[in-house]
Amino acid sequence: MIRVLFFAKLREDLGQSELEISWNAELGTVAALQRKLMENSERWGSTLGADNIICAVNQQQAGPGHALADGDEVAFFPPVTGG
Repeated sequence: MIRVLFFAKLREDLGQSELEISWNAELGTVAALQRKLMENSERWGSTLGADNIICAVNQQQAGPGHALADGDEVAFFPPVTGG
């Protein structure tokens, strides 16, 4: 399983703060996971398709090509958080 977390405005726009998704080879990178999540609905697609989304894997910032493994925690958040 991959634990996926959403923070700040992403959490508000998607209406949830986290989910778990079964890991498989098709979800081998951050970009693949993001594309899969964007398929959930038009709202998910537009929210997670923004070009300024930041991602962290296991609490370390990661790019789209970062490899994922079963048990990883992936967090998506906008570039500006807090307030």
